[in-house]
Amino acid sequence: MKTQRMWWMAGASLVMSATPIVAQQVQRINFPDAIQLALKQNLTVRQAENNLEIQTATSIQSRKNLLPDLRLSVSSSDAVGQQFNLNEGKLTTKQTRSMSPGISSGMTIFDGTRTLSNSRSAKAGVDASSMELARTRQTAVFTVASDFVGLVSAQSQLDVQRENLAALLAQLEQIQQFATFGARPTSDLYQQRANVASAQLAVTQADRSVEVAKINLIQALQLDPAKEYEFVAPIIPEVMTTRTFRLDSLVAVAYSRRPDIVASRARVTAAGEDVKAARAGRLPNVSASVNYSTAYSSASDSGLFNQFNQRRGGSVGVSVSFPVFDRGSVRLQQQRAAISEENARLALINQQQTVALEVRRAWLDVRSAQQQLVAATAQQVAAAQALDAVQQRYSVGQATLLEITQSRTQLVQGQSALSTARYNLVLIQAVLAYYTGELDPLNIKLGS
Repeated sequence: MKTQRMWWMAGASLVMSATPIVAQQVQRINFPDAIQLALKQNLTVRQAENNLEIQTATSIQSRKNLLPDLRLSVSSSDAVGQQFNLNEGKLTTKQTRSMSPGISSGMTIFDGTRTLSNSRSAKAGVDASSMELARTRQTAVFTVASDFVGLVSAQSQLDVQRENLAALLAQLEQIQQFATFGARPTSDLYQQRANVASAQLAVTQADRSVEVAKINLIQALQLDPAKEYEFVAPIIPEVMTTRTFRLDSLVAVAYSRRPDIVASRARVTAAGEDVKAARAGRLPNVSASVNYSTAYSSASDSGLFNQFNQRRGGSVGVSVSFPVFDRGSVRLQQQRAAISEENARLALINQQQTVALEVRRAWLDVRSAQQQLVAATAQQVAAAQALDAVQQRYSVGQATLLEITQSRTQLVQGQSALSTARYNLVLIQAVLAYYTGELDPLNIKLGS
């Protein structure tokens, strides 16, 4: 039985060794490429682009409503019936064919600025959609930038844990030698092995955080999750901890540059034009028309072109209509338009309040992140000096392994806190640029 099992295992191993392993090609994506992908493939951006295209077409059509139209028409008939034949002096069944081509044009001369107001409203709608598209692009790019900062931060934490593991392994080798010669107790060796195992677990967890950050980027860029990607993180320069910001200036910049606020103002303008269009419903409507036509009938003995020449004619007309009773339709339109305008103003006020609070929070976060970075830098320097001093004392037998372990733990915490504080400040500065509307999707920089 054991022999048969061994043969099965040997055969399976031969089959597995004979099966070629196809390595999946890894796609490299750097930060500029990711920005372009976000602007091209993000579903929300594409929807905003479609909305802008629809609004632009509507605006073009509303402007064309001010122009005269031109219509070509041809009507024909084929009739069969009894007619009195003068030559035969009796009723005969006869088929008569007729055709009447014509051309006509009409134009609105005056409609109480209804058409003009609708055109201006549509133009304001285009401006609002354009600003909404700009804000959507900023959001897509900001999301990618945030995910890239998260990836760089996770990779930095992984480097910290790997350096800590390498240092613990080197220290384990040293303690192994000390224990061999009896300079240190065996318990120190066991404790150091436990520290190494704990560091290996920390490396594994940090590596998982890096992979999770990559998954976030795959989701933000709408990439195929089944493929492999290598994200080349940008080089983030040193951030400044002494840069100051004025809250009132930041709020003023946000009010003037935030695309969503500009879009809300355009919506208010469009609603105001809709009110004017609704009011124009009580004014008279004046329109002009021009018509030119001719006719042909097989009942006549004259030829086709002769009949066209003989029966040609045209007309020019002007019509004036004045609404007397419309069952309250115009009044209802005015009420709806007025309410829509008021809602647009309220939405603008709410948007401005929200933006001001977002800027204030980001401003406070920047100040806090700057202070955290200064404190984390001092903590890391002090922890490194403390560990170096303890290691020197341990080498001459004046310190215990517990002291080294505690000092190294403080150093790792300091290095981790420094990395977190640095990239947190980078991210918060990007958040501030996003909330003030200064973030340029085509020229975004991190750490500036």
